Amino acid sequence: MVLRAIALARRGRGRVEPNPMVGCVIVKSGKVIGEGWHRRFGDAHAEVSALRTCRQSPRGATAYVSLEPCCHQGKTPPCTDALIEAGIARVVFGARDPHRPRGRAGGDVLQRAGLRVDAEVERDAAREMVAPYLTRIDLKRPYVIAKWAQSLDGKLATRTGDSQWITGEPARRLVHKLRARVDTVLVGSQTVLADDPLLTARDVPVLRTAARVVVDARLRIPLKCKLVRTAGEVPLWVCTSRENAASAKARRLDRQGVEIVPCRRAGRRLSLTALLSLLADRDITNLLVEGGPTLLSSFFEANLVDEAHVFTAPFLIGGTEAPGALGEHGARKLSESLRALSFTQRHCGDDTLHVLRFTRPPP
Repeated sequence: MVLRAIALARRGRGRVEPNPMVGCVIVKSGKVIGEGWHRRFGDAHAEVSALRTCRQSPRGATAYVSLEPCCHQGKTPPCTDALIEAGIARVVFGARDPHRPRGRAGGDVLQRAGLRVDAEVERDAAREMVAPYLTRIDLKRPYVIAKWAQSLDGKLATRTGDSQWITGEPARRLVHKLRARVDTVLVGSQTVLADDPLLTARDVPVLRTAARVVVDARLRIPLKCKLVRTAGEVPLWVCTSRENAASAKARRLDRQGVEIVPCRRAGRRLSLTALLSLLADRDITNLLVEGGPTLLSSFFEANLVDEAHVFTAPFLIGGTEAPGALGEHGARKLSESLRALSFTQRHCGDDTLHVLRFTRPPP
């Protein structure tokens, strides 16, 4: 039943963040009497939602929950209180919740109230589902999803920089669906200069409006680019060095609705760890990196990529000067290659999408 709770929880993806996705199934006398999931940030949590759907009294029943019930007051009351007041006799949950504002764990609160608690049932599946939430809470950074389109020989563009369009319309639609569920979409200044992107989700159901983030140490972003022109409609954060954050150009961007985010340097570039920390402070859970080869390789070299969505088109570009996603300095030996812990693939028109997961959820 925990697996069923996990399946229910996934229905909230893109709507509940920065909260975790959570599902709940209530069983009495061997029959499911109620189900629910956290549908939207600020709405009832999964346990309360499931209790409201019960077809008979939940007293004496078992609640199967994908994540340890919360025991603190947030936008909604503690879920532990709701379970105790409903007379639930047993709670089975998948993953422990590391978020404990008062140092208390929901499972302990339930046990002290006399409920039987079975913890970490289907633990790996539950933790994988809430990996973005666990990453933000435990590692103090967003869950990083890298995305790029490439030719069959791994080129992101030709040697002259031509890259539009490598993939077809079905693949681009999947990219828009991805943008429609994440908190932020991030690119480097070179991508802005080369492609003048909009970075919004279009022609798909939008679950949340992602803020657009530009990594721009030298503040090269053009004042008339699409991102700046639409900053009043969709949030645009330009991360730049502290000295450039105080420049006249920064003030002009600010007047156009752009938020300037000062960030410390790491050599000639901005510190990615500092940048991710700043985003985590803003409750950013899922970060989609759509940059070019320089930015992508920087994230990989810093071991900051949790998941990659790689769209591959069935043609060859060739050329030693044509860029690849991982830059010039790859593995010296096959044994040093970056291997995914898991991957899936699907066809999208003539193209293929590989989704690779590189990191395990934090302990």
